Amino acid sequence: MNKTLLFLLLNVFSLGIFYGQSSQNIRGIVYDKQSNKPIEYATVAILNSKRPLGVSTDSLGQFKIQNVPIGRYDIKVALIGYNPIIIKEQLLSSSKELYLEIAMVENSKQLDEIVVTPQINKSQPLNNMALGSARMLSVEEASRYAGGFDDPARLATSFAGVTSSIGNNGIVIRGNAPKFLQWRMEDVEIPNPNHFAEVTTFGGGGLSALSSFVLGNSDFMTGAFPAEYSNALSGVFDMNLRTGNNQKRENMVQLGLIGIDVASEGPFKKGSNSSYIFNYRYSTLGLLLLCYLRMQRTQSIRICLSNLIFQLKMLVYFPSGE
Repeated sequence: MNKTLLFLLLNVFSLGIFYGQSSQNIRGIVYDKQSNKPIEYATVAILNSKRPLGVSTDSLGQFKIQNVPIGRYDIKVALIGYNPIIIKEQLLSSSKELYLEIAMVENSKQLDEIVVTPQINKSQPLNNMALGSARMLSVEEASRYAGGFDDPARLATSFAGVTSSIGNNGIVIRGNAPKFLQWRMEDVEIPNPNHFAEVTTFGGGGLSALSSFVLGNSDFMTGAFPAEYSNALSGVFDMNLRTGNNQKRENMVQLGLIGIDVASEGPFKKGSNSSYIFNYRYSTLGLLLLCYLRMQRTQSIRICLSNLIFQLKMLVYFPSGE
């Protein structure tokens, strides 16, 4: 009887071992140690397994790694912004799932400041529809161009296929006359914006009538015009006005060879995003003309006085009636 009972027990144990599970699940939750809030998208991986095993936590901070062979494992939890955690020698048995509650500590570091500087591609125009033969011009470039007189039109003559004369700023593009160039201001076609326009050449003038203090970046196109420039033949000069300073008021006075510039800009109201910009310009040629007229007037007065004095002297020397 005892031998029969012992034989049956041995058979039961052997069947249990034979049919016992060779793998089990590892599950748990990952949360913030300070706030106790669940952490999502944290990576949970088993380090010393024969094949790579790992998952990411869900929106509730929970995870579950299925079909893990039984044994002892090191489990690593990592997430950007938190200190990584390695839990060593965790026993996984066939009779029970391994449940872990993992608290992560935030990794706070004081980083150096970041300076963001724009990178402007001068070969890329402002108009996105201009695919070729177009370039952006800035007022700063025109101010540095030798003999440019702060005139973007004179700067355009430095490009391939573009020429001009010394006495005016007429733009000749691939042999086309300056009158075939289209001038635009804020997407509106305008006539020739130059002083003494059409005097020496059609389409050009002596100096630009637009001050560099009110102009922004502009587009200069020599071919392959977008559809919006319907009647352009040789080229397009599309100019834009800049926005005034909306933080503080600034005033400027400049005296140069091309004339006198008086400019002012600033916000309409403190704390508002709106701004104004004002510019007054008087050319040097106008000042010279006033001086010439005054000199001519003075010279005429002197001639009249000389004639009057001469006649008085003649009356003294040769009185009437004698």
